[in-house]
Amino acid sequence: MATAIAALSTTQRRVLAAVKRLDEVTADELAEALEISASAARQHLSALRSAGFVEARQDRGQPGRPADRYHATLLTEPLFVASDANLSVELLGHMQDEDPELVDRVFERRRQQLAADAKQRLADKPIGERIDALTELLDAQGYLADFEHVDQGHYRIKLHNCAMWEVASHYKQACTSELAFIQDLIPDATVRRVTHKTAGAHSCAYEISIGS
Repeated sequence: MATAIAALSTTQRRVLAAVKRLDEVTADELAEALEISASAARQHLSALRSAGFVEARQDRGQPGRPADRYHATLLTEPLFVASDANLSVELLGHMQDEDPELVDRVFERRRQQLAADAKQRLADKPIGERIDALTELLDAQGYLADFEHVDQGHYRIKLHNCAMWEVASHYKQACTSELAFIQDLIPDATVRRVTHKTAGAHSCAYEISIGS
């Protein structure tokens, strides 16, 4: 699989990033998002499907012929992660063997350090700008993050990729730490995870409510 990942072209990585950001997408929707022809989109999706990077399901909820809706598979998770973004599952395993509570302390210390560094970038910004800056920070870490202002006092951050997928698959502390990290940086809001990749969703989504 490492060989298959290395063989991906720049265009294929761009297509995969678009599929992940859209969660699920038809060939026509992908073509519109990337400003390419529907034929080219189908060709890319077919090649990526053959390589195991995307899967499809038929959407029978629309009139006419069922449309194929594509989503990225878990094989794509390492593609968008900075080389130093992942913790070592093996190292954490050794720690747990020696002292199970040590793993909790490691995640907590890491969260505190990340939060302390990020707070300097977010200091004195209004809430909307803080959420924008936080999203940019998460995106740079490999989460393929974006956000939307849903309505007054209500935002949603979505993480279309998991920058610590191998770790999160083995240690729930990674996900707990991620939620606490976001809450740390927006202490004047209520943060709630509403979709979760480890539970089978295509992305992790966080609802942020101000004044509630």
